[in-house]
Amino acid sequence: MDEDHQTQSSYRVTADELRQFVERYERLEMEKKDIADHQKEVMSEAKGRGYDTKVMRKVIALRKREPNDIAEEEAVLDMYKEALGM
Repeated sequence: MDEDHQTQSSYRVTADELRQFVERYERLEMEKKDIADHQKEVMSEAKGRGYDTKVMRKVIALRKREPNDIAEEEAVLDMYKEALGM
């Protein structure tokens, strides 16, 4: 009987810990959604001011990359375009 009580107690502690992990994750999901909403608002505002948001997103992606990687990709792109007469 004592072993049964210990198992129930361990389960309860595990359930509480599991609930905490789940709730923390859910809060982070809500924060992530809030951030995404804010990002959409920024892009909407930029679009309203006449900026091309598609190009802005490309610039943002480029800013995350290493300059050497960008230069290499651009060189290959130029080579391919030249090969295709573009």
